[in-house]
Amino acid sequence: MIKDEFLNNIKSLIKMHSEGLLGGEVMPEDVLIGVVNEDDIMDVLTLAMALNYQRNSYKLWEAVLNAYQDDETKWIFNTKVVANCDIDILREALLLHRVGLQPNRHPEIWQRVARGIMNSSEKGDVQGLIESVQFDIFPLKEFMQGTRKADFPYLSGPKIFNYWLYVLESYTNISWSSRELITIAPDTHILKATVKLGLCSEEVLNGGAADRKVVANAWETVLKGTGLAPIDVHTPLWLWSRAGFTSLLEFQK
Repeated sequence: MIKDEFLNNIKSLIKMHSEGLLGGEVMPEDVLIGVVNEDDIMDVLTLAMALNYQRNSYKLWEAVLNAYQDDETKWIFNTKVVANCDIDILREALLLHRVGLQPNRHPEIWQRVARGIMNSSEKGDVQGLIESVQFDIFPLKEFMQGTRKADFPYLSGPKIFNYWLYVLESYTNISWSSRELITIAPDTHILKATVKLGLCSEEVLNGGAADRKVVANAWETVLKGTGLAPIDVHTPLWLWSRAGFTSLLEFQK
């Protein structure tokens, strides 16, 4: 496909998204808006995203909201409390509203991430972690995906890590340095939309780590110099796939 044609399709998708025409403009994380306190939102988003894999995102965030609104379980989003709590108590709290589904693995991940955050800055929370790298994505990547990768299971993976950066930017007051380093987060919907647009072959639909890397690299290459960061097209692509690939033709007239 000629690059100009491809970019025209991307602009059409972005326009469709901005006009609410992709059949589901409400994103899973939107349920937190107006409910979760500004002081808590970074920790809530971060801890929950560490479990956001191979799971219905809408159900996860509904569970998170229920747990946050319950005085008996709200503490699970406090990194300092979680880092030092008894794992059995944490397990019971995570399972109560189905924030966690796996009774052993999910509490372990939740606590390990909380400890990784707490030990990363004097503040002991996500805000402190991000301030420690001066809102610069490059050292944050080096830290969470390199030297301290073991402290951030799943959250350090390329799919969730990049989407986490985007979510923090979207739902908090964060303004990243080196924003162009946020690559697209290639989940199943992104893979399908990428193939539908002709950017990659159907082979990437296998969804392995190598396939996701191919897709992420393809988006980085095709958008270079366009003024768009790869992550800017994530939500339009994701919703387009969920909507069954609505026709783009009427937006290209």
